[in-house]
Amino acid sequence: MSKKLNKCDHSCFMCRHAGQDWWENIGIRRQIIRAKRGQQIIDEGEEANGVYFVQEGLVKVHKRYGDKESIVRFANKGDIIGHRGMPGDKPTFPISATCLENCVLCFVPFDFFKKLLRTNPALTYAMLMFYADELQVSEQKATNQVHLSVKGRLAWSFFQLEEKMGTDNEGYIRLMLSKTDLAAYVGSTYESVYRMMVELEAEDIVERANKRIKIKNREKLLYYSNL
Repeated sequence: MSKKLNKCDHSCFMCRHAGQDWWENIGIRRQIIRAKRGQQIIDEGEEANGVYFVQEGLVKVHKRYGDKESIVRFANKGDIIGHRGMPGDKPTFPISATCLENCVLCFVPFDFFKKLLRTNPALTYAMLMFYADELQVSEQKATNQVHLSVKGRLAWSFFQLEEKMGTDNEGYIRLMLSKTDLAAYVGSTYESVYRMMVELEAEDIVERANKRIKIKNREKLLYYSNL
């Protein structure tokens, strides 16, 4: 993993909400990190010393449960990673983060980021709203594990991913996922997710092409996501 100062486009969560008056100080304190696809940038349980912001690429945020992996969320351009490690006298990261594409990330230490939060009400408010939204999605995923079938969780996940990642000119969700990662996000086994994908495709509800997914019948997919 290489670290060096480089030009910033100020498009990340931190720069957007901290304001231009802080950009010079941010430029002094930050580090640019370049990581390759498959490279882990945060390891669950390690000492936490700062937060990351995605400038380019895609990162999966995940947790270990025994020998299984659960994907908490995906972070793309502008998103923050590592904020969950901020509290406490001896902070540790409760999650891992791995690049799904070649990535460029901006890193700032916790002491500086906390200073930004204390002196920038707009950034503090944005962080509060982000935490609230993240908690709401997390609670919904937990509820889905109890009340929804695998097909229902898969349907709900497609709506979430489309909202988060957007779609390309052909209507496909801007995310290329292996079935293993999709199963880890849905919270099921590879085999179960594969079977449900085949059923959704057979019903012409979704279309799959080269690890990309397109929602074709929103009404029926919404029906399954509420079962």
